[in-house]
Amino acid sequence: MNQPSFLLYGANGYTGQLIIPNAIKKGLSVILAGRTESKIKPLAEQYNLPYRVFGLDNAKAVQEHIKDVKVVLHCAGPFAYTAKPMMEACIEMGVHYLDITGEIAVFEQAHDFDAVAKAKGVMVMSGTGFDVVPTDCMSAFLKKQMPDATHLELAFAYKGGGISRGTAITSIEGLGEAGKIRKNGVITDVPVAHKIKEIKFGDEFRSTGVTIPWGDVSTAFYTTGIPNIEVFLGMKASQVKNIKRSRNLGWLLKWRPIKNFLIKKIKQRPAGPDENRRETGVSFVRGEVTNKAGKKISAYLKTPEGYKLTVFMALHITEKVLNDNFKTGFQTPALAYGADLILEMDGVKRNLE
Repeated sequence: MNQPSFLLYGANGYTGQLIIPNAIKKGLSVILAGRTESKIKPLAEQYNLPYRVFGLDNAKAVQEHIKDVKVVLHCAGPFAYTAKPMMEACIEMGVHYLDITGEIAVFEQAHDFDAVAKAKGVMVMSGTGFDVVPTDCMSAFLKKQMPDATHLELAFAYKGGGISRGTAITSIEGLGEAGKIRKNGVITDVPVAHKIKEIKFGDEFRSTGVTIPWGDVSTAFYTTGIPNIEVFLGMKASQVKNIKRSRNLGWLLKWRPIKNFLIKKIKQRPAGPDENRRETGVSFVRGEVTNKAGKKISAYLKTPEGYKLTVFMALHITEKVLNDNFKTGFQTPALAYGADLILEMDGVKRNLE
């Protein structure tokens, strides 16, 4: 019997191109896909892989191109624009859906598809990379330590590494929008960077943390049921200074010509961190839970660089699903595979503080 295939959509993107050789090393049957033949065909020829070219604006065409695969690993952002049509096509055709986003709106969208995905017997899981896998696993781990927790604080930071053009463009698309936290179970708008504090990642690393509207505001609630959630990103002092300045410029940062100008500048940068930075960079995650009595428990993770982790985890989860290890409906990484999923990658360390 032939091994079931997965379709890698957005194969020509920075992360997609990192995934391809690693999928081959794992012996997975992968079909490359994207919307532009001039970008997809050379990759397919380079790796001697099958490929498909299609956009996401025609639902029937999308369905036709994915109907014979078991899993779609969707890596074409910004996911706020691309995730929904692919999710809908996957569910309609009984295909499992995975992606690597960190966008709150996409997780909420995926959650809305829970009932119909269950009815079709498929899993819908966004956030199969960094940061969501390690932070989601941290959330589940801390919930086990304190079942009565009412507040969850998550933070992550990078040492070395960097971000891809795609991630930077997604960030620019969000400029001028409000920050977001989870308050009493509800995703709530707050001022940009409404909290700034020093974050200690064990004894290994310190950083200035700034609240950001990141995916865990959505996912950690579904994973743990904890009603109050804030997420911090460790930043350099210059970045914090720029964020403070932006608080009074929201109206300007929303202006399309400004965003287009910044995106043009981003596209002139390298696609993402080079191999040396991916191999030498590290990432840190810290979590802290608090209950009504004021008791606190915290822990931290040290992981490989973020894109290295994304490639491993996205393929690791894809392989699980190809081997029929999945739960139907909307899932977060830790809901489906437990708090120790992150420990299945070499080089990850978790410690209670």
